[in-house]
Amino acid sequence: MDGILQSILSASFAGAVLRITTPLLFPSLGALISDRAGVINIGLEGIMLTAAFTGATVGAVLQNALIGLVAGMVAGILMALLLAFFHLTLNGNLILGGVAVNILGAAGTVALGYQIGGARAGGLQLPAVSLPEVTLPFLQGTPALYDVIGAQNVLTWVAFACVPVVWFLLYQMPIGRHLRAVGENPTAAASVGIRVRRMRYLALALSGLLAGLGGLHLSMGYLSGFSREMTAGRGYIALVIPALGGRSPWGTALAALLFGVFAALETRLGSAAIPSQLPQMIPYAATLIALILYAAQRKRRTV
Repeated sequence: MDGILQSILSASFAGAVLRITTPLLFPSLGALISDRAGVINIGLEGIMLTAAFTGATVGAVLQNALIGLVAGMVAGILMALLLAFFHLTLNGNLILGGVAVNILGAAGTVALGYQIGGARAGGLQLPAVSLPEVTLPFLQGTPALYDVIGAQNVLTWVAFACVPVVWFLLYQMPIGRHLRAVGENPTAAASVGIRVRRMRYLALALSGLLAGLGGLHLSMGYLSGFSREMTAGRGYIALVIPALGGRSPWGTALAALLFGVFAALETRLGSAAIPSQLPQMIPYAATLIALILYAAQRKRRTV
């Protein structure tokens, strides 16, 4: 147990937290944008799976990670636009549409994976490609700092760079003010000439792009290759994180980091002499506790 505690307090654990947070932070920022526009994206899980599969497959077939990255990003946007078309153009129920996107992403990737790569479990029997790591050799003189940020995947850097970008978009650009106005009062926004449907299409497209990047990190960064349901519920957890972060980009990043800590803790405790099911419960138990605390806080404010 002392060895596990020492491992948790190490710099390598902090580096692992950043890696594990990345596929949570991307879809969380996407959920924040769509939520602020009044069209919460329930289909994050299916979008992440579709992007992860598309990026890994295209990259493996062409042996080009950059093309795979672009293909995965496009796939994420298209899946989000499919949800937008169902809800905004056909006036379908947003929740049901999101559930359908999740089912399509989970089942479609398995079926296509078998057809393309011959893997019944949904994986690909193709030579995998990975996105590069950004190494900072000048930090090698300080091993603790190097273990944290000295060798992180390029998408980890992109994820944390997206936090100020999303903040600037939402609070410093006219388009961000329009998105927030549409989410707060669509009738009033429409009365001053803001095109509500167009803004919500844009919000869902951006949400799909960010969720797709989260899926791509899983199949081309954190791991090399696609496997069935590799998102493991991250898309659903990402729906909760913006609310816990006060519906702001910086708060969302902090909440995602907190969940990253719990997920990393699950990995480290997995080697302890305890039933394996207990560490696996940690991220989901943390989600449940966070929802209870958030609901209690909101109730206290309304009283």
